[in-house]
Amino acid sequence: MSDSKAPTPTPAGDTYKGWVFKWTNYIKGYQRRWFVLSNGLLSYYRTQAEMGHTCRGTINLATATITVDDACNFVISNGGAQTYHLKASCEVERQRWITALELAKAKAADMQQESDDSGDDFSPSSHPAIPGQGSASQNSEVQSALRTLGSKVEDLSTCNDLISKHGSALQRSLSELDSLRLSGEAGDKIRQVTERATLFRITSNAMINACRDFLALAQAHSKRWQKALQAEREQRVRLEETLETLAKQHNHLERAFRGAAQANATADNKSASGPGPGKGEASDEDDDNEFFDAMEEAPEFITVPADPHFHKRSSSSASGFNSEMCGDDQSLNEEPLAMSQEPSQELVPLKKRRNRIPDKPNYSLNLWSIMKNCIGKELSKIPMPVNFNEPISMLQRLSEDLEYYDLLDKGAKCHSSLEQMCYVAAFSVSSYSTTVHRTGKPFNPLLGETYELDRRRENGYRSLCEQVSHHPPAAAHHAISDRGWTLRQEITVASKFRGKYLSIMPLGTIHAIFEKGNNHYTWKKVTTTVHNIIVGKLWIDQSGEIDVVNHTTGDRCHLKFAPYSYFSRDVARKVTGVVMDKDGKAHYVLSGTWDEKMEFSRVMQSSRGGEYGAEGKQKTVYQTLKAREIWRRNPLPEGAETMYYFTSLALTLNELEDSVAPTDSRRRPDQRLMEDGRWDEANAEKQRLEEKQRSVRREREREAVNQRTASQSEEGEHSPHDNYKALWFDRCDDPINGEAVHIYKGGYWEAKERNSWEGCPDIF
Repeated sequence: MSDSKAPTPTPAGDTYKGWVFKWTNYIKGYQRRWFVLSNGLLSYYRTQAEMGHTCRGTINLATATITVDDACNFVISNGGAQTYHLKASCEVERQRWITALELAKAKAADMQQESDDSGDDFSPSSHPAIPGQGSASQNSEVQSALRTLGSKVEDLSTCNDLISKHGSALQRSLSELDSLRLSGEAGDKIRQVTERATLFRITSNAMINACRDFLALAQAHSKRWQKALQAEREQRVRLEETLETLAKQHNHLERAFRGAAQANATADNKSASGPGPGKGEASDEDDDNEFFDAMEEAPEFITVPADPHFHKRSSSSASGFNSEMCGDDQSLNEEPLAMSQEPSQELVPLKKRRNRIPDKPNYSLNLWSIMKNCIGKELSKIPMPVNFNEPISMLQRLSEDLEYYDLLDKGAKCHSSLEQMCYVAAFSVSSYSTTVHRTGKPFNPLLGETYELDRRRENGYRSLCEQVSHHPPAAAHHAISDRGWTLRQEITVASKFRGKYLSIMPLGTIHAIFEKGNNHYTWKKVTTTVHNIIVGKLWIDQSGEIDVVNHTTGDRCHLKFAPYSYFSRDVARKVTGVVMDKDGKAHYVLSGTWDEKMEFSRVMQSSRGGEYGAEGKQKTVYQTLKAREIWRRNPLPEGAETMYYFTSLALTLNELEDSVAPTDSRRRPDQRLMEDGRWDEANAEKQRLEEKQRSVRREREREAVNQRTASQSEEGEHSPHDNYKALWFDRCDDPINGEAVHIYKGGYWEAKERNSWEGCPDIF
């Protein structure tokens, strides 16, 4: 601190340099250091000469805080790892540094934000890019890259100056040695070293000149590169629009052609069969026969409208339905379904459920910053942040399948198993309606975690889920209704990362059992695909086939989920299906989309003919009555886009309730912290819970090994395994398909009534 008249800091473009006193320790106190502020980084050196080779410390201003202590002192800290206590020679000098630091911090924060968002543009307009959009940000990125290159060239130039300086000094020393009277061998060595030093200096000068030329070339060609890139984007957009227009025109022409051909065929049939009904009757008939386009809605079969008078004249021979079936079909078409009404007291909720949760924080997520920290680590030990999650667990997500429980209620009142099959098939499709906007991953349940959904007083059902296995993760679910149905399932999720997308394949069978008629239905889930995992806006698609089987009667419904295709003429997210009896005779046709609605229509007659399918077989033509709606998705609550796109039911799933088990997902602390918007604390709590689960599992494995060793059984020769047993579910062989599954053994609701949870493990 002896030199109180330090030179004033001098700006040089985006660089700010000057002498500042820095606190070192209690013995030496403040020591004068040379500070350089450049590109959002504050570095310091003991002397200006050290700039070319030794940096004593650097702090990133993008995440730093700047505070002022008094007239001359100020502090810069990045949260604890680095803290600089600085002192200027006077108040004016301190203010100059504070101004320069604040400006540099703002620029650094803006550049970091642009860098984080450059690979994750989730705006809806990003597919495809609009001409001219983002040109300003692209130009900013290019200029930032050029500035970085310029700073590197400056560093190289500084190194070159130092090399030239030290090289000249070295050559002078060697010349002095050469002038001395040394032996011939020593003189040759000195001349050889001198030549090499000269070559080294020439090479370094050439390298610096080449870097300068590269920077100048990049600056000269940057505008041309931007124009070429913009032209390519505009051309791509024009091509996509042209393809879309051509596809629509082709679709309209094909539909018009089929309509004309059908009209001609109808006219020929009328002329051959004699006089038909009057104009008024024909008009009414056309209204009744209005139906969806065969090619658009059913690629594997064709549906055509049937004459409504046809099945009245020949119902027994043409359709094969008896009068009892016609009565059932009438009840199926009516809204609401003809069923006994529950007492009004049972329909009134006893508790007002919440309709909002805290808004999702707008935290930026840099995927690369997470992936680079996972290099070299075991996959099971990589802590994934809650940024990828939504604040509910997989158990609660399974319980969301019951959102459209009313379909099972209506199915329980049906007199015909074929009608009941339509409702069960619609229920299997409805469970996917909540996934269309839900790109967040639910929390993986801890082993032994449970979740109850008690809606018995409001809706007549209650369900229980339990995580029964951790490797592989498996969850068991059991729901029972007072209105005559039971639903159970055990789901294990397998996933495959395929570069641009992630395939999620639920493994396991879903069972629906109805008391009336003792009908037992089973089906499996289709594959869920998450697209644009690395770059772009995330979106979800469902694809595959579902066979809903009635094991009591042999009835079957085959549903097909069509995968999304940009060039397809079909509606997006389309689902089609046919309900058949045990003899393979079609009775109903289902059609719709898994994110909006499903319709059904009764089949009056079927025949082979017309177009050929992909496998070379002729498509089946179904003559059907007018389609009627069987299921429609509930609208999302107001403000759902800020609440993870949760449905009205999902908003209530994590609501705190009294007397639930201590292992219930509502009590999970990291999930609760995330819902409250405290994501940093949630990440820390999530790591704690996962490590606790690992330690408990290791202890169980040690106990299992000790038990087998003590008994000297044959199992002791095998590798250690986890001997965990679920608390509320028993593992057994399924009597329907023979699979090893967990089935609810009872006792949970009785324990809740007694408020007796002694057997529950401490997992939180």
